[in-house]
Amino acid sequence: QVQLVESGGGLVQAGGSLTLSCAASGYISIFNTMGWYRQAPGKQRELIASRTSSGNTNYAESVKGRFTISRDNAKNTGLLTMNNLKPEDTAVYYCNLRIGSGVYWGQGTQVTVSS
Repeated sequence: QVQLVESGGGLVQAGGSLTLSCAASGYISIFNTMGWYRQAPGKQRELIASRTSSGNTNYAESVKGRFTISRDNAKNTGLLTMNNLKPEDTAVYYCNLRIGSGVYWGQGTQVTVSS
């Protein structure tokens, strides 16, 4: 069983930075894709960044140039570094891991950006 635990959320002023962490435990195949999603109040959950085990990354246009997804395979940890945060980035952020046909989610961490 794979478990994901996010941390690093909080309250930050616009223009500030935060780094979210996603610690994975259990059987983690080296062939997987990690993603970060977010869900703002009243909106659908959206994919904002993903990274394959081979290093290919993709970003939503809304975060491109400001957010960076990275991973430490040796520690089974994924990171989302968020710079120049905006009030519209306020949401619950979730990490996601896809291993073959399996999809795993963390519990989410709140990020609030004040103007």
